[in-house]
Amino acid sequence: MEKEIQIAEASIQEKQPEAEAHHWYPGFHVAPRAYWMNDPNGFSYFKGEYHLFYQHHPFSPEWGPMHWGHAVSRDLVHWEHLPVALAPSTQDDADGCFSGSAIEVDGKLVAMYTGNVWTGPDHDSDLKQVQMIAESEDGIHFTKWPEPVIKGAPDGDIHPFHFRDPKVWKHGDTYYCVLGSRTKDHKGQVLLYKSVDLKSWEFVAVSAKKEENGGFMWECPDFFHLGERDVLVMSPQGVKPEGNKFHNLHQAVYVLGELDYETGKFTHGDFHMLDAGFDFYAPQTLEDPEGRRVMIGWMDMWESEMPTQAHGFCGAMTIPRVLVPDGDRLLVQPLPELAELREEEVYVENEPISAKRTFDSISGTCIEMKLEVNVKDADAFSVNVRCGNGQKTFLKWERQDSSVTLDRTESGAGVSGTRTVEVKKQDRLTLHFFLDQSSAEIFINNGEAVMTARIYPEETSDGIEFEADGAAVIERLEKWDLNKVI
Repeated sequence: MEKEIQIAEASIQEKQPEAEAHHWYPGFHVAPRAYWMNDPNGFSYFKGEYHLFYQHHPFSPEWGPMHWGHAVSRDLVHWEHLPVALAPSTQDDADGCFSGSAIEVDGKLVAMYTGNVWTGPDHDSDLKQVQMIAESEDGIHFTKWPEPVIKGAPDGDIHPFHFRDPKVWKHGDTYYCVLGSRTKDHKGQVLLYKSVDLKSWEFVAVSAKKEENGGFMWECPDFFHLGERDVLVMSPQGVKPEGNKFHNLHQAVYVLGELDYETGKFTHGDFHMLDAGFDFYAPQTLEDPEGRRVMIGWMDMWESEMPTQAHGFCGAMTIPRVLVPDGDRLLVQPLPELAELREEEVYVENEPISAKRTFDSISGTCIEMKLEVNVKDADAFSVNVRCGNGQKTFLKWERQDSSVTLDRTESGAGVSGTRTVEVKKQDRLTLHFFLDQSSAEIFINNGEAVMTARIYPEETSDGIEFEADGAAVIERLEKWDLNKVI
């Protein structure tokens, strides 16, 4: 694999200066040095560092034969790029090292991933997928095990080819993994396996499925215990819209329940969206040394416009997010340590808003902004960001249906549309923005909802505007410029 990695590195390094010089290249999000990025993989903590691998095509800004890119951090805030970790190099992963996970075992970082081989021209039916393992002493240089550890899908109502994205964890003295799957008549499901040594795996059960509007394939499953509940995260494909929910091409959701480790059955409730915006897919989580459950997702969406491809790169990760139990739901909150990036604070207090208003020094392209707004006497409150040159990204709260709408119709090159999420009815609204060169992430009411969007405005579109229908009061507004993280 060393030769394949050297070739990939040479390709990346040649394109890297062009990609990183463009004004859409992120300042504080992990993005590829050049070319294509999608799913986070192997998100793990090993020997005092956080490792974030990712699906990566190092020869084109479009999807292609998947490698594992690699970035590392000591604090989940400041990141360093490392060489490509995995490259197609065997007969079992000749057409791609697809998504997977990583776990520390006896002082080694062990990655379990899907090896993909195309067997014909139709990538939906002409494929073979197996589960493979590679291990590393230092977390950087990996050696693949000679044979797949799971060579095919089990018998039963399980599609024989679509069988991927293992997420491994240890429970007691036994290793478990969940795998994304579909039935033979194309209904999404998750499979559960177990092993005592990571070498010999036993199929336990079809652990979870959803008969009504569950989609045709469940990708990138993740499983963990949080608070008093077990949590299954996955990315179902083909879910139909329900009201304001599930309007992206594919979704990222979680369900809460309880796993019976003896039978392998996971009894769970309904889908809950992890992000109500446009661009969030294939999230992966880890437990940090403090016991927090931290999540990162791919900040793009399949088959959407990706105008950065013309400039030699495509894809980015979200900021790290902390999952917090809150009754029958999870709150999704920004990692508090991101405050280390702040500089040049500007704040505003007790400012009435009715007609459109702006404030001195409340602007920027790479910023964090927190608002606490009293909306008791308002029917609507809106914030426009990245304004200028006829462009804006528009967020609006409305009392009538207690909803928040994110509108990127005028957000720049390629993108359009709206997304809406319902929030609890109350007289105080909190909004927490993270704006980067080509993205917006907005956390609503302390993580009750979050909305993410890729946006592509001109470099000088940096204005911020506030407006209300009726009378609102910005009780406190804080804004910081954010430093570059890589």
